[in-house]
Amino acid sequence: MKAGTLLGFDFGERRIGVAVGEMETGLAHPVATIAEPATAARLAAIERLVSEWKPVGLVVGAPQHADGSVHPVAQLAGKFARRLAARFQLPVTVVDETLSSVEAGHRLREGGRREGDVDAEAAVVILQTYLNEPGHGRSPA
Repeated sequence: MKAGTLLGFDFGERRIGVAVGEMETGLAHPVATIAEPATAARLAAIERLVSEWKPVGLVVGAPQHADGSVHPVAQLAGKFARRLAARFQLPVTVVDETLSSVEAGHRLREGGRREGDVDAEAAVVILQTYLNEPGHGRSPA
């Protein structure tokens, strides 16, 4: 992906956490949690975020089982990623998000923040994982 802003997503059947990050700085931050039950409402909320942040790409987390087998949520996350790519005509990268919610919960407790923010913080973990990979973004010092 070219330099610029990215949006990261922690896809869930009930909620979608969203984070924003910059490839130049290599840093990600929580933006929102989308808790709309209907797909159309979820996509409308994402459309507002895409319009606001004008990302050059999107990153979606998909979990894996410890044995490497396909996680049922990973199939749904893949479908979500394909839907985002088709709707917004942006490159979408799917990254392993195994245990991102656990890490997000630890970060929130350490920072004294609310557990309710776990979905957006999990999106930060996902996006930060992508940004930290060589060639994708700058690793924070």
